[in-house]
Amino acid sequence: MIDELTLDANAVAGDLEVLFGAEMTAVVARCAHCGNEAPLATLRAYVHGPGVVLRCSVCGQIVVCWAWTPSGPRIDRTGVARMGAD
Repeated sequence: MIDELTLDANAVAGDLEVLFGAEMTAVVARCAHCGNEAPLATLRAYVHGPGVVLRCSVCGQIVVCWAWTPSGPRIDRTGVARMGAD
């Protein structure tokens, strides 16, 4: 589902750089659900909740999500089959 609240992952490029320690929007990731390979920038970003959710632009499944907590960021990348040089 694409709606007016959907952005592309370029909108969270700063967060991605903080989380991974490098510029990540051009890094290619493979969706663990459908196998689509594309730069992280092409993922659909949902940023209006308590955290950020990045969904595959093909199948719509969650690829990466994170939230900032008092003890630091909590990240889940179980939807990534491969990312960059992983």
